[in-house]
Amino acid sequence: MIKYLEVTGKTEDEAIAAGLLQIGLERDEVSVEILERAKSGFLGIGAAPAKVRIEYEYVETKAEKVETFLKGLFERMGVSADTEITEADGAINVVIVGETPGALIGRRGETLDAIQYLTSLNVNRGREDYLRVSLDTENYRAKREEALRKLAVRMAGRAKKSGKRVALEPMNPYERRIIHS
Repeated sequence: MIKYLEVTGKTEDEAIAAGLLQIGLERDEVSVEILERAKSGFLGIGAAPAKVRIEYEYVETKAEKVETFLKGLFERMGVSADTEITEADGAINVVIVGETPGALIGRRGETLDAIQYLTSLNVNRGREDYLRVSLDTENYRAKREEALRKLAVRMAGRAKKSGKRVALEPMNPYERRIIHS
């Protein structure tokens, strides 16, 4: 992604140096366009600073890509929410904090799972190595896991008592894994 930065300084060189300091790049990594030359004026009267535009290639980090995607998605959903993103061991964990967590969780976590899936698709597009993305809000995942463990114990007891198979509602792979374990 190409980004621009406009900076002013007493001279063109000072403006360029200030811009490079702001973005943390070297002179040979950017393209500089002088918009206005510095004017010294007469005895300081009518002096004008130099103005330059610095063009540089900006590579978004994975966490920034997730944050940008989720902010856009939340805007389109009409939900006010913030994200807390951590990166560890080839995975990105996102905790969503907002006023209406129910709108983000949905029925049995279906909306949260869909948002997680879309975020994962967005982050992993064009990548060779897969990056796991995990979303949670209001500690929903831990609560759901505990509820599923209790359900598994209860259904196992019922199956053992009756000697018959017990059918459960359809579940996503993550929830089936919890039940089977």
